[in-house]
Amino acid sequence: MTSPRRTWTFSSMRSKTRPPPDDGENYFRRRLFSSFRSDRREQRFQEHEEDKDKRRAFSDGEIETNKGVFLPGEDQQDMGAMKRFSTLFSSFRGKISKERTGMELDLPASTELSPIEEKEKEQRYASGFFFEYLVVVRPKKTKDGIYEPQIIYQFPKKDGMVRIQKEEEEKTLKALTLFCFPEGVNWAPLTEYSSETFSFVLTDVDGTRKNGYCRRLLPDGKGARLPEAYCIISNLACFGLFSKIFDEVEQRRKYSMAMIYPFMQSLRESPFPAPGHTVNIKSFIPERGTEIISLTRPTDSWLEHVDFRTLFKCLTDEEVLQVFAATVLERRIIFIADELGTLSQVIHAVAVLLYPFIWQHTLISIVPEILIDVVMAPTPYLLGVQKSLADQATDQSELLVVDLSEGRKETFIKCMGDEDTILPHKLKEEIKQALSAKNEKSSLEELNRVVPEAFLPFFINTVGHFSKYIVRNGKDQQGEFKRTNFCKAIESKSTRRFVKTFVQTQMFDLFIQEMEQRPASQDGTGLFDRKIVEYQKRMKEKAKKN
Repeated sequence: MTSPRRTWTFSSMRSKTRPPPDDGENYFRRRLFSSFRSDRREQRFQEHEEDKDKRRAFSDGEIETNKGVFLPGEDQQDMGAMKRFSTLFSSFRGKISKERTGMELDLPASTELSPIEEKEKEQRYASGFFFEYLVVVRPKKTKDGIYEPQIIYQFPKKDGMVRIQKEEEEKTLKALTLFCFPEGVNWAPLTEYSSETFSFVLTDVDGTRKNGYCRRLLPDGKGARLPEAYCIISNLACFGLFSKIFDEVEQRRKYSMAMIYPFMQSLRESPFPAPGHTVNIKSFIPERGTEIISLTRPTDSWLEHVDFRTLFKCLTDEEVLQVFAATVLERRIIFIADELGTLSQVIHAVAVLLYPFIWQHTLISIVPEILIDVVMAPTPYLLGVQKSLADQATDQSELLVVDLSEGRKETFIKCMGDEDTILPHKLKEEIKQALSAKNEKSSLEELNRVVPEAFLPFFINTVGHFSKYIVRNGKDQQGEFKRTNFCKAIESKSTRRFVKTFVQTQMFDLFIQEMEQRPASQDGTGLFDRKIVEYQKRMKEKAKKN
């Protein structure tokens, strides 16, 4: 039996797949290019009040590049912008077709699961493989004299596939080369190159997601030689854990590529640990003999795909807050850096700052050169662009362009000018005060505690009262969010002004949709609900002491 044809999409952050609402479970529908700048906000708010179904259908759309199809969505009033964007994408759909890849740009879904979903997910992890396969990519010289990235090894090999399955597998593998070497053909033999680790996400049109983790390095040797990229494809999302795996891969590569595969086989046969647990893997390496390698998964699963150290190394606290403010209002943001790892880590970290909300628009932590035209999209995005392509990415208007590179003259190459006034002043100062608990030597574990404790109270103080304004006519009935009353309940004028803007964003819109659909029996059981209760309890205890 043949499986249906697949079209893989590319984004750059971790998310969890949800079944459709018709199956009775919570789900954030995937959107592509799903809202249209601030001039549409007020109109969208009115449409929300008039017709909830239209709100759900507001931005359905996808780009299927291998077939040259663009589905603009159901909101006919925004057809003009969609047509313009369709025309834009047609310029490089042909390029991708020539590369025999089927791609779509995608956006993340919700990261918070119900208790039942979480239990089922952990059972799958416990019985599943660490990874699906490992590929090794290296630039190879073509007849034209240029160096083109090509897969030189795949482990394990997939046999027994029918022709259609094999073709789709080849497209997926070919697409990986674009992300392992996003610079395209701009390569030549090197004598020095610092290894770097980065990640991306492959998303099927049915919502199936696979995480890509890459370690690029220069093999040991003498004279000029070509770099290699080791890319692991996994259903599991845990950047820190896979970074440690790459450390072991790199150690073995110093001896020979043949040393890598027994280690990867042992890893593939091992169960993926539950949050807070460790799996031990036996491995042999010359001069060190047989040793036990311990791989521990972080306790907080929603933080396991992020490393805040790079974000706060590249940006000051004030700069982070300005980026956060622009992200909260769903603006177009481009990050510029030389290192792929810097782009990957910073964008993932910025996205996590939004918790419990999820960035619902285009997110590509590393934009391959062949896709650089995506910067022309008229809709919100978070993009990572290598500095060598910066001139092609920064000539757009209404952008926040953040330079992360060392020795930069200024951090914000472009900005809207109001980034430091978006957040309510008092709440902004509270975030800065909480961030002062960290320092340059703070460990990853310390940052994973300090940073969420700094940013999560912002959303608790602004929208944490949302559950009081979801009204249900019956226990088993879907709730209805009373948006106007929700905003009026906020006492602070500056906070109320911010919230009136924030509630018009797609991330808040879809968050509330899920809360409306959540069974009444689960009210108050979500992670954000528990964080609200914990925070309020701490504030009461603090008030008593004072």
